[in-house]
Amino acid sequence: MSVQRRKIGKWVVVVSVCAAAAAPVAAPAGAAAPTAAGDGSHIDHVVRTDERRETVYVYSAAMNRVIGLRVMRAGDTSRPQPTLYLLNGAEDGLGAGGVESSWETNTDLIDFMSDKNVNTVTVLDGKYTYYTDWVADDPNLGRNKWTTFLTRELPPLLDAELNGSGRNAIVGVSMSGTAALALAESAPGLYRSVGSFSGCAETSTDPGRRYVQAVVLSGGGNPWNMWGVDGAPGWVANDPATLENLEKLRGVDLHISAGDGGAADPTGRQHTAAGGGALESVVDTCTHELEKRTTQLDIPATYTYVPGGQHSWPYWQDALHQAWPGIERSLTTGN
Repeated sequence: MSVQRRKIGKWVVVVSVCAAAAAPVAAPAGAAAPTAAGDGSHIDHVVRTDERRETVYVYSAAMNRVIGLRVMRAGDTSRPQPTLYLLNGAEDGLGAGGVESSWETNTDLIDFMSDKNVNTVTVLDGKYTYYTDWVADDPNLGRNKWTTFLTRELPPLLDAELNGSGRNAIVGVSMSGTAALALAESAPGLYRSVGSFSGCAETSTDPGRRYVQAVVLSGGGNPWNMWGVDGAPGWVANDPATLENLEKLRGVDLHISAGDGGAADPTGRQHTAAGGGALESVVDTCTHELEKRTTQLDIPATYTYVPGGQHSWPYWQDALHQAWPGIERSLTTGN
């Protein structure tokens, strides 16, 4: 796909946050005592849909609650297989009445992965959290220790449950496009490939910092409970686009895509997210800046810019299809 660049103005979201730290969240009523060894995280229960699909509920000791995961097992279970982790956008997951918005419901994921020998895992929780470890519990978003859960607690449990090979990839969209890069940096060697689709990698400088704060606020959370008050060291430490953190991605197969949010949508698709064009124009700016930095460090990465691309699921489905050959190679070749 050809690369098309366009100059856009910076979109700054004006946010207002309070400085008070939230009180700790109480453990959920009736929560069972952990029974697994080590940190206490364990598979709580599994609900099977068919011979390959199931929902796996995992107790996180770090968050003291059970997290739901949609799982599609590899076609060949006679030998260990790699695992693809998929993260949803800020507004996705399980909603009121159990209504689901996820990779499975918004894309052709089930059909696309049906002939592949890869375990596919979609996380159904984590709205507005950036899938990171928060410094304080939040009155509305609760206790969030997602880096701990996704990089330390979950992988060994799923490898045992799914006969995983220990070879992993992670893909995120929008909010979780930022998180996918940060998670890979926080656990070098865990993920062989990373897909970041429509994510704004900057979190410590504008416009990315204001974008992050606006996302958290839109979910009723206090951004200062995430990495500290505005300008605290945690904002830089968790910024996946700093040169220091990008060095941790050296050797990882990187697939990064963004649209420009323009009106000339070559697919003729309807926008599936409110303000999808405005959001994607910010993403476009962030992504070009990220490309400058990986180029500066001579870190190989595949960048795809979609003319007219919007901040919506049809484009993220296309991005996964386009990135898949590279992701698959990283999961199935080499040591």
